[in-house]
Amino acid sequence: RGTEAQIHMEDEPPPHGVSAKALEATLLSALKMLDVGKWPIFSLCSPEEIKLIRQACVFGSAGNEVLYATENDEVFVLGMNCNGCLGTGDMQSTIVPRRLDSLCGKKIACLSYGSGPHVVLATEEGEVYAWGHNAYSQLGNGTTNHGFIPCRVSTNLVNKKVIEVACGSHHSMVLTSDGEVYTWGYNNSGQVGSGSTANQPIPQRVTSCLQNKIVINIACGQMCSMAVVENGEVYVWGYNGNGQLGLGSSSNQPTPCRIAALQGVRVQRVACGYAHTLVLTDEGQIYAWGANSYGQLGTGNKSNQSYPTTVIVDEDRVVEIAACHSAHTSAAKTQSGQVYMWGQCRGQSVTFPHLTHFACTDDVFACFATPAVMWRLLSVEPDDHLTVAQSLEKEFDNPETADLKFLVDGKHIHVHKVLLKIRCEHFRSILNNDDEIIEMSEFSYPVYRAFLEYLYTDNIRLPPEDAIGLLDLATLYRENRLKKLCQQTIKQGISEENAIALLSATVKYEAQDLEEFCFRFCINHLTAVTQTQGFADMDHDLLKNFISRASRVGAFRN
Repeated sequence: RGTEAQIHMEDEPPPHGVSAKALEATLLSALKMLDVGKWPIFSLCSPEEIKLIRQACVFGSAGNEVLYATENDEVFVLGMNCNGCLGTGDMQSTIVPRRLDSLCGKKIACLSYGSGPHVVLATEEGEVYAWGHNAYSQLGNGTTNHGFIPCRVSTNLVNKKVIEVACGSHHSMVLTSDGEVYTWGYNNSGQVGSGSTANQPIPQRVTSCLQNKIVINIACGQMCSMAVVENGEVYVWGYNGNGQLGLGSSSNQPTPCRIAALQGVRVQRVACGYAHTLVLTDEGQIYAWGANSYGQLGTGNKSNQSYPTTVIVDEDRVVEIAACHSAHTSAAKTQSGQVYMWGQCRGQSVTFPHLTHFACTDDVFACFATPAVMWRLLSVEPDDHLTVAQSLEKEFDNPETADLKFLVDGKHIHVHKVLLKIRCEHFRSILNNDDEIIEMSEFSYPVYRAFLEYLYTDNIRLPPEDAIGLLDLATLYRENRLKKLCQQTIKQGISEENAIALLSATVKYEAQDLEEFCFRFCINHLTAVTQTQGFADMDHDLLKNFISRASRVGAFRN
């Protein structure tokens, strides 16, 4: 149905007992995952909350609202709450996620939103819920009162299973499992397809020349509607001032009309921008028409087109098209996974499809659309799959898969030669294939273990006192990023209790910058520091040196 982003992980975690070659292949393979972190509003959620998200939709006039569902089928909302569009029962904005109890436990199949905004969603069981802005009856409940909580839309939809939803600026459209289309809401330009321009307060089936057709896909522009039928024909209705209906004219259309210019072409999907339209054929070709003031048709110019025009994306077959009624941006993905964008991209007009570095069309809208909203409900399949990084982290100090042991202070640390060579210049130059055990006496066990673990995880976990020893190792092995992490750990971990111990360690390892930092801390907290056990146990020469330096900076002046 194309209403969800199904993300299939292509890499498998390394099995236990992996060979060095297999581990190397696992390490070097790239894993492409959806990343909600590209959407600024998710920075309000903790990493723990983000980990649980399975579906999400960012919407609103500035991308300032979001609805998401977790792996437990709980539904949360966050953001500005314009016109009650969060469904929380009020119009209060929220900077912390609020749960929508009425939708929890209902699995969301698809979701769309308007400009008010109003929100329409369908569950996997085919029920429809709507809430938010309702000045034009776009909630389908027969009133024009805004809806502050999700309410079931049931008029004329009882015993119908809805499989797809689409919203224009202020009108709504749904597709049922038996191929029928129902619309309601704003109708100033004929966008509900009823034959009149009176607003439609409740869902009514779109008939006319769709009466005996089975519809397979729907989409809405700001004030127009589109339907693809089983045999690949496209039917259009509503506003046509920019030629977005593809009929060769600019006259509005109050009932569905077939696009004759696509005769002989089998269309599989349709996507609508603000005032432009894209279709994808069964041969992987794109046709576009409508408004083009930002180059959103991808034709190399900015002239509107009222007839379908082919878009040259690549020699490769296109498998996905993307547009959103609130934006003038277009995107497409090819069979080989390349993602292209064109139209309004962060204020620039891109008139030809431009090859991006993204893995999915959703990222185009996160980074380049104005506003940065989602063109579809994003879905990540629940998966117990481990990423490459997580797999490697698990294998650290695992005797079952390791092919090398370090002996430090009488204790063993189990590692993988190939990983050490990939991750560290020092090991590339010293490790031999026949090495099985290496004794290490230069560094303590906690320090050397922390270093090896860092090569597997990119992080360090050890107290600031040991971080100075690790800093010495990082300097010796020329690991600059590790040096910075050690300095950060020490600076963030210094306290009145350990300041003297850290100062002593910086002197011992000749870490001059840090020595100055620790000394300054001691001076700033002199009374408390001189009453600690660390100060009482201080080495005699170090104490003399400390008092001498302290007096030079005026620490003992009244």
